[in-house]
Amino acid sequence: MKQIFARPDRYLSGLIPAILSLMLVTGCDNGSAGTALLGGGEEEETPPVPVEVLSPLRGDVFAMYSGTASLETEEEALVVAKVGGEVEELRVEESDRVEAGQILARLDGDRLRLEMERSNANLKKLEQEYERNVELYEKGLVSSGAFEGIKYELDALRAAYKLARLEYSYTEIKAPIDGVISERFIKIGNTISANDPVFRITDMEPLLGYLFVPEKEFRRLRPGQPAQVSFDAIPGEAFDASILRVSPVVDPETGTFKVTVAVTDPANRLKPGMFGRFQIIYERRENVLLIPRMAVLEDDAEKSVFVVEDGVARRRTVETGYSRGENIEVVEGLSGEESVITLGQTGLKDGAEVSVVSDSTPAS
Repeated sequence: MKQIFARPDRYLSGLIPAILSLMLVTGCDNGSAGTALLGGGEEEETPPVPVEVLSPLRGDVFAMYSGTASLETEEEALVVAKVGGEVEELRVEESDRVEAGQILARLDGDRLRLEMERSNANLKKLEQEYERNVELYEKGLVSSGAFEGIKYELDALRAAYKLARLEYSYTEIKAPIDGVISERFIKIGNTISANDPVFRITDMEPLLGYLFVPEKEFRRLRPGQPAQVSFDAIPGEAFDASILRVSPVVDPETGTFKVTVAVTDPANRLKPGMFGRFQIIYERRENVLLIPRMAVLEDDAEKSVFVVEDGVARRRTVETGYSRGENIEVVEGLSGEESVITLGQTGLKDGAEVSVVSDSTPAS
């Protein structure tokens, strides 16, 4: 049998490259695996979210209705002449304050005075005749019909004299109400007729604003509630006021009801016709918890805020109430000891790490 042996150098020359190739591949694989392990073991940390916080404060809040109206007066009288004549005297001017019954002007009353005197003379003459007829009637010298006729005539003359005296008194034009002369329509020397306007008197106290309020506010407003009014003509000032009357009915066409507000003006600086902005305070809450409105988040009708606890943001559901300026009342959800996030809360997740960059207290 013939045996064939392979040459060692030939064998090695084929084996060594194969081993080297395997080592190279193995080395590359191990290197890749090592690199992946190193990368997976060093995860990047998310930096804390910078936020601004503040502590809630305590204060008072008001619930109010706001509306606008022009000032009007409760009473106003257009004074007209009751008799005609020439204007002889004017005793008041515009802006003068007058009282009911005060003489404002006087007309020439010569004609009416003479008529009154003539009527009085006729009355006295008939009264004397009546007295004589009483005696004659008692003696039966005057018939019953004639005597009754004299009585009726006497009554008519008495009424005529009263009418003449009344018309003469109308030559003195008097104020029907207390108030201020807001307009004068006559001058001395004018000849006027009965029913011609001569003055307008305005009762300046109180000055009123008539507000037409939506019916949803009907149960909230009642007489006596305080209000404040501001006017463009007097900037920087607010005048005290209060509800005087509340209409008991709602207008079905407008869906509003009428509220009458009386404005206090002891210095008499306000005038009828001035445009005012009214604020009626119908509820006041004292010493309530307040936070900035911008801190409150709304999602699906739920309101919440973020607070900081040990460097972590925690979401708190809250119930809010009335607003006051930039602040809003917190009815439930906070104790008042928290640090509430006011800036940086948008997109913040519950449990996220935060970094406080500003801590302050809101202005009251």
